[in-house]
Amino acid sequence: MTRRKNRKIAVKKNCNVRKNLTANRKYKDTVFRMLFSDRKNLLSLYNAVNGSAYEDEAALEIVTLENAIYMGMKNDLAFIVDTGLFLYEHQSTYTPNMPLRDLFYISAEYQKFVNHRSLYSSVIQKIPASNFIVFYNGTEKKTVG
Repeated sequence: MTRRKNRKIAVKKNCNVRKNLTANRKYKDTVFRMLFSDRKNLLSLYNAVNGSAYEDEAALEIVTLENAIYMGMKNDLAFIVDTGLFLYEHQSTYTPNMPLRDLFYISAEYQKFVNHRSLYSSVIQKIPASNFIVFYNGTEKKTVG
């Protein structure tokens, strides 16, 4: 799975010559990742979203898929607090495929938690409950529903 492709923009130059420029659509995503990869900022965002008041940054265990090349996936933020696994994604372009992408992300995260040999044992494997949030700041008007 690949991240968003850069969009080509055709620009007229000297009235007869067209030059293709590439728009960098990842800058907002990069800023989001950089800002909230800091534990203090991430904890503040978590508290704001959940109406909680955690103060101990050590309560966060960051488990973001950094560069899973073999899977072709990279998510924005993934972390564990208490018994929950939280995946936060930033999008400036709407995509109806976010639920499917979230499924792939959560599957990859859960694979990191579970010892494959123990899947065949009679002991149940405990995994954190998953929570997904997409932060969208694109120009297309979208409703939650």
